[in-house]
Amino acid sequence: MKRFLLCILFAASVIVAKAQTVEPDSVGSQHTDLPTVIIMDIGDEEGDNTNDVSTFLQSSRDVFSNIAAYNFGSRRFRVRAYDSKYTDVMINGVPMNDPEGGRPYYSNWGGLNDAMRNTTLTLNTGLADVGFGGSGGLTAISTRASDYRRQASVSYANSNRSYNNRIMLTAATGLMDNGWAFAVSASRRWSLNGYQEGTWYDAYSYLFSAEKRLNNKHALGFLVFAAPSSRASASPTVQEVFDLLDNNYYNPNWGWQTASDGTRFKRSARVSTYHQPMFQLQHYWTPSEKLKINTTAYYWFGRGGYTSLEWAEAADPRPDYYRNLPSYYLYQLNQGKDGYTEEGYIEYMNNWINDPSMHQINWDEFYAANMRHLQTVFNANGVEGNTIAGNFSKYIVEERRQDKNMGGLVSNFSYEINPYLHLDGGIKIGMSKTHYYKKIADLLGGDYYLDIDKYADGEAFDYTVAQQNNLLCTNHVVTVGDVFGYDYIANRNNANIWGQLNYLVGRWDAFFGAEGTFTQLYRTGNFKNGRFPEESYGDSEKLNFINGSAKAGAKFSINGRNYIVANVMFKTQAPDFRSAFVAPRVRNTVVQGLDSEKILSFDLGYEYRSPFMKARLTAYRTQFYDLTWNRSFYYEGTGKFVNYIMNDINEVSQGVELGAEINVTNTISVQLAANVGEQYYSNNPKVNVFEDNNAVPIYEGETAYLKNYYVGEMPQTVGSIGLKYNAPRFWWVSLNGNYFDNYYLAVNPSNHTMDAFEYCIDNDERRALILDQVKLPSAFTLDFYGGKSWVVKGYTILLNVSINNLLNNKDIILYGYEQLRSDYEDPERFPDKYAYLYGLNYFISLTIRH
Repeated sequence: MKRFLLCILFAASVIVAKAQTVEPDSVGSQHTDLPTVIIMDIGDEEGDNTNDVSTFLQSSRDVFSNIAAYNFGSRRFRVRAYDSKYTDVMINGVPMNDPEGGRPYYSNWGGLNDAMRNTTLTLNTGLADVGFGGSGGLTAISTRASDYRRQASVSYANSNRSYNNRIMLTAATGLMDNGWAFAVSASRRWSLNGYQEGTWYDAYSYLFSAEKRLNNKHALGFLVFAAPSSRASASPTVQEVFDLLDNNYYNPNWGWQTASDGTRFKRSARVSTYHQPMFQLQHYWTPSEKLKINTTAYYWFGRGGYTSLEWAEAADPRPDYYRNLPSYYLYQLNQGKDGYTEEGYIEYMNNWINDPSMHQINWDEFYAANMRHLQTVFNANGVEGNTIAGNFSKYIVEERRQDKNMGGLVSNFSYEINPYLHLDGGIKIGMSKTHYYKKIADLLGGDYYLDIDKYADGEAFDYTVAQQNNLLCTNHVVTVGDVFGYDYIANRNNANIWGQLNYLVGRWDAFFGAEGTFTQLYRTGNFKNGRFPEESYGDSEKLNFINGSAKAGAKFSINGRNYIVANVMFKTQAPDFRSAFVAPRVRNTVVQGLDSEKILSFDLGYEYRSPFMKARLTAYRTQFYDLTWNRSFYYEGTGKFVNYIMNDINEVSQGVELGAEINVTNTISVQLAANVGEQYYSNNPKVNVFEDNNAVPIYEGETAYLKNYYVGEMPQTVGSIGLKYNAPRFWWVSLNGNYFDNYYLAVNPSNHTMDAFEYCIDNDERRALILDQVKLPSAFTLDFYGGKSWVVKGYTILLNVSINNLLNNKDIILYGYEQLRSDYEDPERFPDKYAYLYGLNYFISLTIRH
């Protein structure tokens, strides 16, 4: 791999060096920049508000980043393989990264494209002026009202992606004579039926920004924005289902329900709903021509969550659950189980294919089961002698909530020490209390549900202490709107101070930055869990992390066209809240060996700029140390819900990226981009596995032999070549061919422990199924972009068209993963799950601006 990277570096440098001999006059002096990138919803259908925006937020006038945003992002390519939590996103200096998981979510401001145009991008470890930044860079969005030019615009868009329609309105006054400036924006995006059957989309967004310039030194600003949304989403599933139904866009989350008047309608079990507005108060202070200080106080709050099926005293009703699939019938047949025959298998398979009630959610069956399940609860709600009788719902719809409540203060300054030396810095103070809980969304025809742990040992309706989810209200009878299951607050307090010195003289542009952070994490339990009465209620141990980081970089100008760029960063940061606690839903226990993450990143690049060509070639390497990985799932070995924790993880991400834009003529340009990289585990992490309802670990300090396995989850080799035509009369078209390869699924750590190795002797056919890492097939896509603008009586009319996957290839896997369930004797029992890239899809927008 290293030799291959060196060959690419050498070949690309020769190409760029040869290009230096071409005089710009020989190809014309006109140079057309890439169009301004508008951040768009990439249509992640997995739900849970998990849109990964790292790639789209890194779109810029940098050739490689721009092509990666538009053309590679469709297949979940991440620049340098970085998780999006390593890219800082800020609006007016306020961090937008999720306080518990670290990732920024586009859906928090989706639909406000016009209002979020004022963006400054720092790539990777480069120099930033509003924060230190992460190893993946920093995206800074400004919504200062006086920065918007005076305008009024309306646009309509039509698409066949996550939503079908979008209306967007934006208006701004600019700075008026009275010192006021206002900007407003609003939009709606909706579809009754999305690309996948059973999905729909209904989202609004709004923004209001105001500014009052008090005098030449002081100005005050106010901002409020939000993007309330509700949508039904699809989920990945096993290939068996796609093959049986001959449909790579099968969605297991919906089914038909019969209304009281006898009509039938589609209903989804997986609906996410969010409305989390942010308020900001800003003070802009310019004490002198050399010093600027901007301060923002903010408050961010609101509801968020998604619905899901839940059941008790019943089998898993999901249509793609492995026991409900034809393959499980065949498994039982091959095991010689009584009652299973070849004829029965064929009949079951045909019924599963042809009967929608078998391969979709059967809502009517839930109602029928719940309305004939009469039960009595004694000593209900912790009251001796309190008896409640009624239909106990075997199936319900629950809503898993994550309600945000955070605020803080951010202050940044910029000081020109002299014309060659600039100092930027600031402080950030924040407090976050996210409320995690479940509530009953729908009893599906029943009268009540009982708040009892179905995985704990005990008899039905003769409940032990261990079965009580909340000892403060035992035998808790819950109805619609009631909280049950778990209830806790994730607390995160943080303080940050940073500074960066930029030195510019002669051919050198160099900088040095440093950052210090304090982070405090703790859990507040609102339920006193029967399994952990002393470790679940009230505040947990407060975890305090003090971290320091530093980075430096330099750019040397060989001449007016050739540059050498180098950057290095060493960063330490506190672990995520979600990684810090073994089972935050039920107890305060902290992960053993928890430590701050360490990141060492450096890159070396060559840039060429001329009227003929812009090009960048960069080699990079990033080492991650002491990462923690925490997942919860149903564990087949014990029949219980478990928490699977892998810590002391070290990873390496390295490779070469190349981007170039060549102006062949005044109107024709060629765009090139490529990344050859690899992200892999560089050690063998430790594994601890706990049952959710048992403090004694199933495994403790077990080794997962993952060294040199790929981290996976994205294509590690990508390439794109595009041809663009800019017509003199204000229209343009481009065609891009994109190649994706070396896409590996993330491995299941359980398959790489000592327990699995006894099935991995050389002559055992299960060896490859357990140990080999799945590599997805390479893929090629063709994308078209075009646009036209007109000026009519002072109005500007803009038409933009994008058509992705022009070849309508419906067999490209978008992403996948190995299930965490394992059966070493029969490794194919829990196959990988996949989601497929949309076929031909389009987005057309028409904007009228004045």
